[in-house]
Amino acid sequence: MNVFKALMLVAFAAAAAPAFSADDSTQTEGHPASVETYHYGMKLDIQKVISVSEIANECAPVPAQMTYEDSQGKRHILKYQVMGTGCSAG
Repeated sequence: MNVFKALMLVAFAAAAAPAFSADDSTQTEGHPASVETYHYGMKLDIQKVISVSEIANECAPVPAQMTYEDSQGKRHILKYQVMGTGCSAG
């Protein structure tokens, strides 16, 4: 159930990415954000989505990336897999 909630959050974030992508910097107070890879059951503290990568036009799982700030204001980069947008419904 938690994975479903996280994936729904990512889907909504991807749809709203243009509204949040004004600040594309991956640094907070001069410290570069480290890249984390999402795994099942991972607890995410997402306060603000900064940017979400575009999803490849393939009919297969593809890598995606989200930059966000946690409730402490620390910036994170999260790598995860999503289904590509190239699958037809017919």
